[in-house]
Amino acid sequence: MSKDFLDRNLALEAVRVTEAAALSSSLHMGRGDEKAADQAAVNAMRDFLNNLVIDGTVVIGEGERDKAPMLYIGEKVGKGGPKVDIALDPLEGTTITAKGGENALSVLAMAEEGGFLHAPDIYMHKIAYGKKYQDLEIDPESPANEIVQKFSDFADMNIKNIVVCILDRPRHQELINKVRQTGARIKLISDGDVSAVIATSFEDSGVDMYMGIGGSPEGVLAAAALRCIGGRIYSKLVFSDESEKKRAADMGIKDANKIYTTNDLASGDVMFSATGVTNGTLLQGVLIKNNIATTQSVVMRSKTKTLRYVNASHNLTIKDIIT
Repeated sequence: MSKDFLDRNLALEAVRVTEAAALSSSLHMGRGDEKAADQAAVNAMRDFLNNLVIDGTVVIGEGERDKAPMLYIGEKVGKGGPKVDIALDPLEGTTITAKGGENALSVLAMAEEGGFLHAPDIYMHKIAYGKKYQDLEIDPESPANEIVQKFSDFADMNIKNIVVCILDRPRHQELINKVRQTGARIKLISDGDVSAVIATSFEDSGVDMYMGIGGSPEGVLAAAALRCIGGRIYSKLVFSDESEKKRAADMGIKDANKIYTTNDLASGDVMFSATGVTNGTLLQGVLIKNNIATTQSVVMRSKTKTLRYVNASHNLTIKDIIT
């Protein structure tokens, strides 16, 4: 059995993993309990991962071992097989799910051993744009208004037609002001920056660029998707204190000021799977009707640039949802 055959099968198995996590967390939609929604997704994803024929290591997970009961950074999963690194977010958008909002996803990426940046669960500054403009090179540390102007010039797009997606956080007020000064439009989101970065590579998403500070796990996951469908991301770790720098150093981060690009975050043969938990820009969420649950997923692979949408129906009188 060839390694390539294993990889193709793993891509389809990855969909089953994200489907399970999405189904479980969807039962908590709108109930106001973020922890319960996230824990349900973690339980389901962990259970399915441990049934895969892999020797997997979680390198981007729910947190470091002393802060996460399951799927922590460094956890081993699977029942034996090819060595793979795993990046995951069982529920990307816990607040979204708890409030019944849009764009919550269950996300999983796999790569050859050493394929993902090993980074602590801290903040990361990110700038991303889609595959049509991936040849554009910028200085990510230049002012936001200059970056937007350069994007406008490269894309030959009137600046007032550009839409920049930014997380709606107080820390981004200066960024928002600088983008607004250019005349570009802004889409503020409450959560879910993995889907926001991916959206830059889908022409009908209405998003041209993503800018701002979010979690480093989400940065690696977004880069994994861009490796498969095209696009570019620049990122830089944001340290709040010396203890975070030490944690990063312990994980192999040698240069605290390094600018990471797409291939730095996710390299080699990469697979990415996401299943919608709630309706969003990229995917439809879980719908349960008459004991039938429907899910929509997307699975991608960097080696072949294949992108598949998987629409599935789950008979809940036969299939149990892990909670």
